[in-house]
Amino acid sequence: MRIGILGLGRIGAFHAETLSRLDAVASLVVADPFADAARAAAERFGAEVADSPEAVLAAGVDGIVVAAATDAHPDLILAAVAAGVPVFCEKPVARTMAEGVKVLQAVQDSDVAVQIGYNRRFDAAFAAARAAVRAGELGTLHTVRATTLDPAPPPAAYIAGSGGIFRDCAVHDFDIIRWVTGREVTEVYAVGGNRGAAYIEEAGDADTTGAVLTLDDGTIAVVSNSRHNGRGYDVRLELHGFADSLAVGLDDKLPLRSAEPGVTFPADSPHAFFMDRFAAAYRAELAAFTEVVAGIRPSPCTIEDALEAGWIAEACTRSLREHRPVRVAEVRTA
Repeated sequence: MRIGILGLGRIGAFHAETLSRLDAVASLVVADPFADAARAAAERFGAEVADSPEAVLAAGVDGIVVAAATDAHPDLILAAVAAGVPVFCEKPVARTMAEGVKVLQAVQDSDVAVQIGYNRRFDAAFAAARAAVRAGELGTLHTVRATTLDPAPPPAAYIAGSGGIFRDCAVHDFDIIRWVTGREVTEVYAVGGNRGAAYIEEAGDADTTGAVLTLDDGTIAVVSNSRHNGRGYDVRLELHGFADSLAVGLDDKLPLRSAEPGVTFPADSPHAFFMDRFAAAYRAELAAFTEVVAGIRPSPCTIEDALEAGWIAEACTRSLREHRPVRVAEVRTA
């Protein structure tokens, strides 16, 4: 099949490389506002270069991958759907929830598939954890713990446009908690602080946060996030039930050292960045998109899914600002 890619920045170029290695993908057509980025991708991966998103859509592509700046997501999703071309779009759907809802309303009666990029759903360990929960292996869950700790903060320009740590970083934890447990979040209480880069606080954001989520069956989920983790990139999920407990992320590249005498775990070099931690998951995610394009599976992460995680992020953002518990229903009606 023939796949178009819109946006050839860090993640777009990464997706281009991944797609170029999939057997289902015969050719790529790429476009980026920065012509040099498009040309570089074309040279590396044998892609064709188009001068605009419209030209990519007109080039006979079977599917479109949107890896452009967040502000462009709504228009590019809508353009692809209007052209009848299945679309994969990196999260978020839009910069604001109001814009995201408008996108959903515009496409909800269409039969054109839209897949939003939440790569942890395609990680083998997260998938195994979901299967264990759904099979009842852990018994009734009582506690979930999710962690995402970045090795270093993004640049100031990125932070300024990120929407905040809950919308940009913790939203991955929110999505995976919903996906693994099969439950919805009803209430949140969030705290945060700034112990590092001054530009994060200046942008009105926190660099380290914690959130307690109450799920609709009474399970408690604790989410910990930080822009500063000197040992590496740390993503984990713990699931504790009355019958058993299970963890994702306890491998030999876990960026955490033990203080126990004689303990050598973990033994390998720590994960350094999200692209090395989730390389296999990204490949599986885009392979799934080729199946969506082929019409042999439905979207594995819909706009509705992405918005649900977004509402939790909105509730946490309000909770941090107002120093109080916030029910997710509050932000839905705001």
